[in-house]
Amino acid sequence: MNDLPDKALLPIGMEDGLPPQAAEEARLAERLVYEFGTWGYGRVKPPLMEFEENLLFGNGAAMATQTFRVQDPLSQRMLALRPDMTLQVARIARSRLSRSPRPLRLAYAGQVARTKGSPLRPERQFGQVGAELIGAGGPAADVEVILMVAESLGRAGVRNVSIDLGLPTLAGAVTDGCDLDDAQRRRLRAALDHKDRAAVAAMSGVLGETAARALDVMLESVGPAREGLEKLAALDLGGDAAQQRVHLARVMDGVEAGAPDLSITLDPVETRGFEYHTGVTFAVFAQGVMGELGRGGRYSAGEGEEATGLTLFMDMVMQAAPKSEQPKTVFLPWGVTAAKARELRGEGWRTVSALEHTDDAQAEARRLNCGYVLVDGAIRQLD
Repeated sequence: MNDLPDKALLPIGMEDGLPPQAAEEARLAERLVYEFGTWGYGRVKPPLMEFEENLLFGNGAAMATQTFRVQDPLSQRMLALRPDMTLQVARIARSRLSRSPRPLRLAYAGQVARTKGSPLRPERQFGQVGAELIGAGGPAADVEVILMVAESLGRAGVRNVSIDLGLPTLAGAVTDGCDLDDAQRRRLRAALDHKDRAAVAAMSGVLGETAARALDVMLESVGPAREGLEKLAALDLGGDAAQQRVHLARVMDGVEAGAPDLSITLDPVETRGFEYHTGVTFAVFAQGVMGELGRGGRYSAGEGEEATGLTLFMDMVMQAAPKSEQPKTVFLPWGVTAAKARELRGEGWRTVSALEHTDDAQAEARRLNCGYVLVDGAIRQLD
């Protein structure tokens, strides 16, 4: 019995990368890391697995349910397969690069794996490209990262990039003084995530009039960023909530000044996917692509350091980026010298050489998906 179909079966959410898409993704990832490098971001290469207690330390606890684990046969300790590279870069910054001058700018690219996907992203393995700005606490750091990702995607050919700003910690600051039990907090969080103003209003008895009104205005602020900020500015906020609003406004001003043509929206209540973030967040979109190209924002990198990071999902970026022109492939019949093949590759051709004599070189070229064939020293295009 032929069991090849069973051998080709992969777990749900996993897939093989095939030509030419695999090469296209690698090229695009390298281009983006290069672009980040022009902003001063040095590349790091974290390992595929780490000790569980290191990878899931601090902010990493938010990714615990998404993490594959395996026992190390050498140390007998539990290892974790990285579900996200941001956590690893933060570890590198506070350990190997703890004495490097701040702010520290790092970039990365690699594969991650998660235990489960989501309805919008069923993939459990995918490529990430990202950058982390560590050791800077002001709005200028958030502005730099947002401008960098928008510019870098544009230089890689992605058109009509838009940014959705968020502030997932604001709702918590507004309701900090409310006497809510765990079930009520979960119900409120679900109502905010689903932008359900009626459900929030139904909780006004436990929230209090001031907090309920503030949350309603926050929900009403979802949409064009400048209009949303004006609505938030009318709220009588104090303490930490007021400081967060000021920080958001300064980020907005900086992004508008640096990229006047960039489309910016605001969602000050969204928390899904931003579980360990501590301030302004952002999601990256492009016209014609369903779902996020990436996301990022402010978080704690540990050891008292603030950081702003971004992560791009390469499968989504691939949908938005134009396909690069593939090199023309020429079939080289049996007997063509290595020197001639090298000459053609030097001219930009992609060569496929015959490994044995064939009576019909053109037929063999077609069979191997070549568009051209070398005949009597001249390249001819196939019909």
